[in-house]
Amino acid sequence: MGRSFRKGIVLFTLLFLGACATEDTSLTDTAQTLQTKKFVDLTHAFDVDTPHWYGFHAATRKTLYDYKKDGFRVEEFCHVGQWGTHVDPPGHFAEGGAMVDAIPLKDMVMPLVVLDVHDKVAQNPDYVLSMADIVVWEAKHGPIPEGSFVAMRTDWSKRWPSQARMQNSDKKGVHHYPGWSKETLKFLYETRHITASGHETTDTDPGLATTHDDYSLEAYILKSGHYQIELLTNLAQVPEAGGMVVVSWPKFKNGSGFPARIFAIMEP
Repeated sequence: MGRSFRKGIVLFTLLFLGACATEDTSLTDTAQTLQTKKFVDLTHAFDVDTPHWYGFHAATRKTLYDYKKDGFRVEEFCHVGQWGTHVDPPGHFAEGGAMVDAIPLKDMVMPLVVLDVHDKVAQNPDYVLSMADIVVWEAKHGPIPEGSFVAMRTDWSKRWPSQARMQNSDKKGVHHYPGWSKETLKFLYETRHITASGHETTDTDPGLATTHDDYSLEAYILKSGHYQIELLTNLAQVPEAGGMVVVSWPKFKNGSGFPARIFAIMEP
């Protein structure tokens, strides 16, 4: 087991088991310990026409009250649920599946695993994650831990905020961006029993598939009762192993998706 992974387990244990580790340890001590760690925001700041799935229209933003006239500022925002860095709950694809307000709190704090394929994507924008990539990760760090959040690093987020560069479509309208593979997702969810996954692109499925409205990989994740986070950023700033991640979003009743806030915690 890699040294960074062992340190990550210690950090994760501090948060959840700190109160039980010794008679002298309290949750206050745990909170103070966490403040000594490094925090990295994995969330894009979004705006009215931020990169998004091609089927969505732009958002709107209207000032209803302002300082000079009213003494305070209030704005009205209108956007689809899947806007900016966002959560896709099971109910986004699975009728009767859990919506954003029903995902357990314990599933929002997890060990972080980063599968780094950015160099391969630089050579081939249509690259899909392979089992070989997982084998390489596990050879360095040990088995991917149960309950993890697994993020695929492609560095595609560096194309933000250009909608055209994120979609990367050719003259025939074919999208060229990376994605997951069914083989790797089945292994992660059914063998390693991870909690959730995320990526930097607008879709789970690669662009060659979404060009033909094939979203079968996203459907697989959500219909199996798990959630995902799309449009992550700053994965280049976090280690492949040894960190933890916190994910949250507004508790909109029966919401089929919503902008999320996600951040990593790691050793300095």
